[in-house]
Amino acid sequence: MKVLIADKLALSTIQQLEALGCQVISNTELTAETLPTAIADFDVLVVRSTKVTAAVIEAGKALSLIIRAGAGVNTIDLAAASQRGIHVTNCPGKNTEAVAELAIGLLIAADRRIMQAGADLQKQAWKKGEYGKACGLKGRTLGVIGMGNIGRAVIERAKGLEMNILAWSRSLTPAAAEAMGIACAATPLEVAAQADAVTLHVAYSKTATHHLVNAGFLAAMKKGAILINTARGEIVDTAALKAAIREKKLRVGLDVFEDEPKGGTDTFADSELAQLATCTPHIGASTDQASEAIADETVRIVKSYIATGLPVNVVNVRVKPATTHGMVVRHFNRVGVLAMVLDELRAQGINVEEMQNTIFEGGTAATCSLRLDKIPPAVTVSQLSSHPDIIQVSTH
Repeated sequence: MKVLIADKLALSTIQQLEALGCQVISNTELTAETLPTAIADFDVLVVRSTKVTAAVIEAGKALSLIIRAGAGVNTIDLAAASQRGIHVTNCPGKNTEAVAELAIGLLIAADRRIMQAGADLQKQAWKKGEYGKACGLKGRTLGVIGMGNIGRAVIERAKGLEMNILAWSRSLTPAAAEAMGIACAATPLEVAAQADAVTLHVAYSKTATHHLVNAGFLAAMKKGAILINTARGEIVDTAALKAAIREKKLRVGLDVFEDEPKGGTDTFADSELAQLATCTPHIGASTDQASEAIADETVRIVKSYIATGLPVNVVNVRVKPATTHGMVVRHFNRVGVLAMVLDELRAQGINVEEMQNTIFEGGTAATCSLRLDKIPPAVTVSQLSSHPDIIQVSTH
């Protein structure tokens, strides 16, 4: 199996994949534009920040598995991959602690203006009076928007700072919040209005979370409040944020940005935002611990794929069948039995949407469960049932 790694990953990723018998090529210079010319002969593509466009997928004639070495898959054209029958997987939860730690670091840095104070000291400017003005975090309310692995990890760390927690997510219920020892908000705007600091941990979606933090959200925040974003840059309306920083004296910590550079080394065009906020260059997941955890998970995905043809953590397969029609065939474990069943279904114009065959101990008998786009005619069921290699056929 040939594996192309298009972004910088832990060296152990390559070593472990080669130990599985894979032929591995690592080329961190590839971009979304150059990747189509390199992907043709590879079975597996591993990416971190490099975009996987429809053009990449079309060029990947042998491609059958795309692994996002991280949690989000918004940089991958899922629709194009699904149309070509290419599995898309990710490594959820492996960078949780790293991102949560940075979120808390930015929270403290924004409150105490650590980076700005340090920058002035580098210029030999001693501004103790200016940088001694901080609200402090103990007893203050942290608003957490998004309650996935990272949001929950941030909450646990914020509790260590003795902060009160007000959280919102679509799945969070008052009962669940009470069990966690936190408060539950009905809407993101409620979080904005009541919290002294807000940290964002929702996935990005063009329809659901694009510019979730907009002018209205920022207007609802308290004057001098803190906003932290270590999720995705597109969640925040940058123009509205700049205005709010000036008008409401918001203190802001950002690790992600709209239209941020995609390479490891590049020019960050928005120097104005960098001066207004406490900023880091999308390093939330970049710790040795996270890199090794992602390496191990990437290898686990490939190992599963080699062994079963079904990788773990797939994000683009249909979870619930579209059809409610099913057929179960109990049969003797002999050559050609299932081929005969499928031929009969094909003759009736019936499509098999899912199929799983299970062999019983001893290897004599098996049972095959099929999901079909329509129920077979009674005569077909009768014909199959009368075959000497078939024990029973039932439909539902």
